[in-house]
Amino acid sequence: MEESELVLRLKNKDKAALSYLYDKYSAALYGVASRVIKNEDITQEVLQDVFVKIWNKIDQYDAAKGRFFTWMMNLTRNASIDKLRSKEFSRSSKTDSIDDYVYTFDRENSTEMSTDAIGVKSLMDDLVDDQKFVLHKIYFEGFTHTEIAEEYDIPLGTVKSRLRSALKHMRKKLA
Repeated sequence: MEESELVLRLKNKDKAALSYLYDKYSAALYGVASRVIKNEDITQEVLQDVFVKIWNKIDQYDAAKGRFFTWMMNLTRNASIDKLRSKEFSRSSKTDSIDDYVYTFDRENSTEMSTDAIGVKSLMDDLVDDQKFVLHKIYFEGFTHTEIAEEYDIPLGTVKSRLRSALKHMRKKLA
């Protein structure tokens, strides 16, 4: 199904289109959420919330501003970050068992391998260390620009400039 047709059917509240959307994109969106949230149960909860948001907010999607997948990916990333910042999450993480952390460690290694498989690591090889650091913190660890600036004592404008430069360099390399 073409992206434009899928969006149109979702706007018309076609449940079959939602089912198609879930089948086609749930694994990718789960991957986005799991990079931010290191708990499988909470990641699945966020993923379900994201599909409800997509269903309810599909009218807010504007094809002129970007691709549909990018819009969904940003919804997922933002929902994951919101969940991490929630009081519910901070309370539950205080009572996590050691098994959760071992599982998280294993998943982090597999995530690194999967990004290598699609060539992200090779795209990042040419970047300056400062650019790599900011890019990794934002896209693989779920930090916001402000969080990086505050935690690592880097001016906010510098964080944004490094990210912009890194993305510009990677786009040139892909073109």
